[in-house]
Amino acid sequence: MENRSYTETFTLTGFGDMNKTKYVYFLLALIGYLLIIFVNVVLVLVIFLERSLHEPMYIFLCSLSVNALYGTAGFYPKLLADLLSETQVIPHAGCFIQIFVIYSYAAVEFTILTVMAYDRYVAICKPLHYTNIMTDRVVCKLLAGAWLFPFCDTALPLLFSSRLPLCGNQIERLYCSNWLVVKLSCVSATLNNVVGFVVTICAIFPPLFFILFSYVNILIICQKSSKAFKRKALQTCLPHLTTLINYSITMLCEIVLSRLDSTALPQIVVITLSLEFLIIPPLLNPLMYGLNLPEVSKRVRNMLQRKQIRALCNIPHTVKT
Repeated sequence: MENRSYTETFTLTGFGDMNKTKYVYFLLALIGYLLIIFVNVVLVLVIFLERSLHEPMYIFLCSLSVNALYGTAGFYPKLLADLLSETQVIPHAGCFIQIFVIYSYAAVEFTILTVMAYDRYVAICKPLHYTNIMTDRVVCKLLAGAWLFPFCDTALPLLFSSRLPLCGNQIERLYCSNWLVVKLSCVSATLNNVVGFVVTICAIFPPLFFILFSYVNILIICQKSSKAFKRKALQTCLPHLTTLINYSITMLCEIVLSRLDSTALPQIVVITLSLEFLIIPPLLNPLMYGLNLPEVSKRVRNMLQRKQIRALCNIPHTVKT
């Protein structure tokens, strides 16, 4: 039986034999990552600089973009480096850091979406009490809980996994996965499976219940209200619902894929399903909110137009004699 000390590095075997196509994937990954950085940074800057957007809904939206930048930073730089490298290895400590960043990003995404659902519930169902309920102090508490709870929730199973003696070092993904590391264990991983199951239940079902509670109440209120009220409620809830559904589908693909034997599936299918939650939500969320919320889209256009005007003003003009 091998000791864990021999497993100083892990090999990421999800890259397979890409040959020269890896340069195409590198270019696509680089463009995708730069787009993710651009759209999220623009949204954060617009909300930060515009005082009129310093409201709970936009602050939560800003937090969602910060989380996207945090989560993708734990994946894309390493992916880009691996695509240009002959060997795709990651140190033992680096692997667990990557797991923590990616998993906590996924958990924080869900808790922020839960907080955003609560914000919409208060705004639509209790509009007269909104400013009294969603005070600065409450917003800070909600944001702190949305970040701290997932961090603790993610750290617990990793603490158990890091203590396992491992009899292998090959991970069949483009990034480190806790479940695949646990499968390399030389001993029974029953305790890890139980802890992982309990943590997953706690991370999914309480927020999901609260989201459903919020939207059921919103639907009840909308049924009793005018068409104008329904239209306004739909306008503010549609981006959140789209984001939530999109995120749920991508995470479901990752959870199912990690628990099933994926060796029978084509490599491209495995890669696509395992990366959806790191590609689609970080890129789609800012675009959804930027296009569907008039306050955000208007200010994004204004900021970009100001930059274009400044760029034109800085162009040197030749003076004819």
